[in-house]
Amino acid sequence: MQRVGIPQGLFYHYYYPLWKTFFEDLGAEVVCSGPTNRATVEQGIAAAVDESCFPVKVYFGHVQKLCALGLDYIFLPRLVSVEPRSYICPKFMGVPDMIKAAIPNLPTVIDMIVDMSKNNKIFDQEVVRVGNYFTRDRLAIKRAYQHGIDEQKKCEQICLSGYSTTEAIALWEGEQMDLPPRYDLQIGVLGHGYSLYDQTISMNLVQRLRNMGCRVFFTEGCDHIKIEHAAATMPKRVFWTLGRKNVGAALYFSQQEQIDGIIYLACFGCGPDSMIGDLIERKIKDKPFMMVTVDEHTGEAGMVTRLEAFCDMLRRRRYAGSDSNLAPHGEYVYRPAGVNERSATGICNSSADQ
Repeated sequence: MQRVGIPQGLFYHYYYPLWKTFFEDLGAEVVCSGPTNRATVEQGIAAAVDESCFPVKVYFGHVQKLCALGLDYIFLPRLVSVEPRSYICPKFMGVPDMIKAAIPNLPTVIDMIVDMSKNNKIFDQEVVRVGNYFTRDRLAIKRAYQHGIDEQKKCEQICLSGYSTTEAIALWEGEQMDLPPRYDLQIGVLGHGYSLYDQTISMNLVQRLRNMGCRVFFTEGCDHIKIEHAAATMPKRVFWTLGRKNVGAALYFSQQEQIDGIIYLACFGCGPDSMIGDLIERKIKDKPFMMVTVDEHTGEAGMVTRLEAFCDMLRRRRYAGSDSNLAPHGEYVYRPAGVNERSATGICNSSADQ
């Protein structure tokens, strides 16, 4: 059986069920590089060029982990566009070439061009070309791809229950996990999934918020049509796919009374993040907003302190009746006795005063 490696970085967090199903249906064994750890980061930093953003450096580390596993192939898609009239960050287009130039002794690279900016014709040809590595049966290739699409939709349905894409993948693969049953804050969390849902890159931001008594809402957990409608209110269309989704989700969250605050996780050195984050900050007028920027040098203590301060400010604003998005000085006011936490089975009717 031929073995195909898929790095657990970048668009793994969005499309892994699709490609794992596709390759397995064609008779291949899929090997994943596993979650990011500090060794992955260090390996990636050493191999990648300095100008690369943090998630790309981490991706290099995942590729190096796979190179030591005796694989026949490694799947490195060349992402240009995943939908009409929209594009992915330009650095993604060059990732396969960068890896080939920087990492010696690679397994055979399946360098698939994903470009759906105009039509699906070229992409359909690419699916067949990749399938030909394992079989010449075009019908079997098409069936495998359609099966992958079906499995991908199952993961997307799991996301609607409040799970991140990475958690949805784990559930899809048979793992067991439950969301915290009780919370007293609801926070919309934004960012590129390959940064936000990677526990090492984000320094476990999502779980830290949950441990602080927050229910976390993600872009992928919102109705796609509502997100697009909110993004369409911008004077000019955001042509980055993930950037547009983040803008639309931010505007949607800002209109939801039950959402107490919004956090945007950005990576230092990311061009789209620097623009989208600033754009969201300017547009969000009626909700507390915090932008957290991380890179390979970010310290854990600073992250924890900022999250704790943000949650404390939201609680003071909710229970002390503050009319300002700024924390009051002097007196610390926490949830008074008798005020119940929210439960996951229903949303409390009280909301932050505007």
